[in-house]
Amino acid sequence: MVLKLIILVLYFFMLFLIGVWSSRKVKDIKDYYVGGKKMGFWVVAFSTRATGESAWLLLGLTGLGAAVGVSAFWVVLGELIGVSVAWFLMAKRFKRLSDSYGSITIPDYLVSHFKPKTHTLRLLAAVILSVFVVIYVSAQIDATGSAFESFLGWNYYVGALVGFGIVLAYILFGGFVAVAWSDLFQGLLMFLGLVLLPIIGFFYLKDGFPLWATLESIDPGLVNIWGEGGLTGVNIATLIGYALIGLGFMGSPQLFVRFMSIKDEAEINKGRWVAIFFTLLTDAAAVMIGILARYFFTEAGDSVDVILGNNGQNSLIMLVEHTLPLFFTGIYIAVVLAAIMSTVDSLLVVASSAIVRDIYQQILNPNIKLDELTGFSRKVTFAMAIFALMIALTVAVTTPERTIFWFVIFGWSGIAASFCPMMILTLFWKDYTERGAIASMLVGFISIPFFKFVAPKIAGVGVYFESIAELGPAFLCSLVAGYVVSKLMKK
Repeated sequence: MVLKLIILVLYFFMLFLIGVWSSRKVKDIKDYYVGGKKMGFWVVAFSTRATGESAWLLLGLTGLGAAVGVSAFWVVLGELIGVSVAWFLMAKRFKRLSDSYGSITIPDYLVSHFKPKTHTLRLLAAVILSVFVVIYVSAQIDATGSAFESFLGWNYYVGALVGFGIVLAYILFGGFVAVAWSDLFQGLLMFLGLVLLPIIGFFYLKDGFPLWATLESIDPGLVNIWGEGGLTGVNIATLIGYALIGLGFMGSPQLFVRFMSIKDEAEINKGRWVAIFFTLLTDAAAVMIGILARYFFTEAGDSVDVILGNNGQNSLIMLVEHTLPLFFTGIYIAVVLAAIMSTVDSLLVVASSAIVRDIYQQILNPNIKLDELTGFSRKVTFAMAIFALMIALTVAVTTPERTIFWFVIFGWSGIAASFCPMMILTLFWKDYTERGAIASMLVGFISIPFFKFVAPKIAGVGVYFESIAELGPAFLCSLVAGYVVSKLMKK
């Protein structure tokens, strides 16, 4: 226990140093929110990937690999497609436009693009972004508590509060610069930790028990790419839902603000290969970690939830303790926390920018001086973090059966469905209008709770909506709404 704590203290000390160093580079709100638009490709590539993956990758996707086996690789395929589209088709266009507009937030970009005569578009974008970001952050805080509870045996609430306090401290110090550089550091930890663990796990395979044959004896569905039961309608819907998770990379504000921050388009050319390489190796490794955990710790008839935690989300933790000395267990605690914190910090800065820049400065107090906004930004960041903490603790008390995978996906889907279709249309369709953008956001925002809570209860087809999850249908509705409204109300 003492050794684990020493490693964690060293890890947190590194984050503290990054925060202090970054604070010296923050001169105004542009530095606080987009790093002065001077970031290099290594920092931006690792920052986008670390932010985009979060606890969902280390605890959620590993758990999914344990629960369903090789069919979880459909998630990997979907994420690769999503990341590729973002970096190869959208990043340069977005960088070029946002620089020409002088934008430092996504609502900034939208307002400059459409030139609306009212504040409706900016206000709506800022409010929707803030709502789902707070939900997403609360899911990460929940994962922090679970990680401390599983690894160190701490009380869940103590762990959530400790992790929350640490990440909040370095954000308040250095804003986006601290976030981006800490993401590089934490992304490297995630990359090495995930890629190395399944390689080590293969050296521990039991003699006479080959991996795939043993998995098939535990549950034939684990080695079927279509899932348990083969090629059925419900399975097809489930696999489509897995692949569509990658839609969230095609315009989510917490990711695309990094394209604003990158130095120039040449850096995008370099960074895209880093991002794709990172995605392929870490996502595939996460699924394999879950599969190996199922191999080592379960037998035919065993419940995944009982042996490997709720929906298998203790898979990584158990595999680390089974294959590595105590010293490395402490390092893997840091890896899990890195995944969580790299997302929490990014989301809080994005949510704070929506309130400070897009509501307070642009709407309520347009005459305020820029150098006065940095201090106010820190206060807003702190307030939103406290609100997210309250939601996380409330959900923990009222919904003990929740899983990290789906709690995170709900927040991720809300941001993606509200913003990604709109971002795609602004970049690729010249006839897209302000009213179409408002329709896209509103329909995406409303569709997420509808397809999450209402559609699955519809007789006859509800099971398919439950299997495909909320992001795909909500994304499509948002896209169609933007197109139809732009066509009908063009004048």
